[in-house]
Amino acid sequence: MASSRTCETVCRGFVCFLLLGIVSSYRSPLYKLVPTWPLVPSHFQAQEFSTGVLVGENVDEVFVAQRGNVSTKMNVFSEDGTFLRSWSDIERIDMPHGTRVHIPAGKTAAEAEIWVTDVGSGPWGHTVKAFGRDGTLIHVLGTPGQAGTGRNPLQFDQPADVAFNAKGEMYVVDGDGGMNNRLLKFSPDYKLEWVSGGKGNNTGEFYIPHSVEVDMFGQVWVADRANNRTQVFHGGQQPTFIGEWSSCFKGDGPYSVRFSADKKYLLVIQLNLSRVLILAAPSKPGFLGNCTVIDTIQMAPGVKPHLLSVSQSTGAFYVGEIGANQSQKFVPLH
Repeated sequence: MASSRTCETVCRGFVCFLLLGIVSSYRSPLYKLVPTWPLVPSHFQAQEFSTGVLVGENVDEVFVAQRGNVSTKMNVFSEDGTFLRSWSDIERIDMPHGTRVHIPAGKTAAEAEIWVTDVGSGPWGHTVKAFGRDGTLIHVLGTPGQAGTGRNPLQFDQPADVAFNAKGEMYVVDGDGGMNNRLLKFSPDYKLEWVSGGKGNNTGEFYIPHSVEVDMFGQVWVADRANNRTQVFHGGQQPTFIGEWSSCFKGDGPYSVRFSADKKYLLVIQLNLSRVLILAAPSKPGFLGNCTVIDTIQMAPGVKPHLLSVSQSTGAFYVGEIGANQSQKFVPLH
């Protein structure tokens, strides 16, 4: 079956990117780029690594984490692209990696926690931290500045990403090229419940677990990057393996896994191929079915999309790009 292509050239400052949406001739694209987001892209000063979206109760914010010799490690925009603020206390983050917005039970959107994984080697590195919307430090998990495998005291080595289930339980993938290669579960009050994994390619083992997501059934998805697969588990008292997908990830492993707002699709980044895969999500618990690519967003070589986040209100998703030094917004067409 021949495929059709839709092309759009996007220029930001002195850099232009060609975006190719590659779709079946029987299907129109599912998302389109918003080239005017944000309204003032000069706020992007370095590699944009990850994003997080908070919408609700008159709060409309997109958090974009960046690293390097910059004046701030976190910029905050509205979904329409207006710059809102940046975090001033950059000393509490050495090198941001993943970002996740979480509203604890009984709290409002105004009281949301912005979780950041820190893979730096400085005094605040190797930790998972929660901040208030203004950048005020709330929680620190791990031993700041000390990479390790310990559980008491808890140590991480380049923790990559976090996710929450409906109960407020948290899952952490550790790490982004470090020694641990593991999945950890925490209670809603952030007490360690279990640790699973280890370096390898057998079932339940990982090699650079780079992103984690929880689906609408409470199943935990891990982007097992260097093994070119996603592994899926029941995340109860102990992790129970459900299945894996690998056939979709020929040529590059999954870097980021997030479900679309309507839960129909799994959005997966392949950084070295500069593309976003849009996969059909499973429709029932305990059964993955085949990995099926529904649509692809192909970016220009060198863009290097890294991690993405999804707005549960508008359905838009935001991509942090470490090659292009920018973040881009894509909106659903259906």
